[in-house]
Amino acid sequence: MGKTKKVGSTGRYGTRYGSTIRKRVRQLEEKSKAVYKCPVCNMKTLKRAGLGIWECTKCGEKLAGGAWEPYTSAGRSITRRVTRISEGLKEEL
Repeated sequence: MGKTKKVGSTGRYGTRYGSTIRKRVRQLEEKSKAVYKCPVCNMKTLKRAGLGIWECTKCGEKLAGGAWEPYTSAGRSITRRVTRISEGLKEEL
């Protein structure tokens, strides 16, 4: 059994486990198997190496990120806060 047009990679489950769970699994698999942009070399070569570990196939850079995506919404908000604080400290000096 392979993937089908409608259900994608979750076609291997057939009619088991319910449609909602299979849709969630499909979304997670598409996110985790996708290729993302590397923050170091700016090439679209960042792939998932393990749970929360992302590795660039071009420059070899390893970084920690989310379980399914390298950049999570919580990580983005923290990055924004840190840059805002660091810019505020630079202005004080």
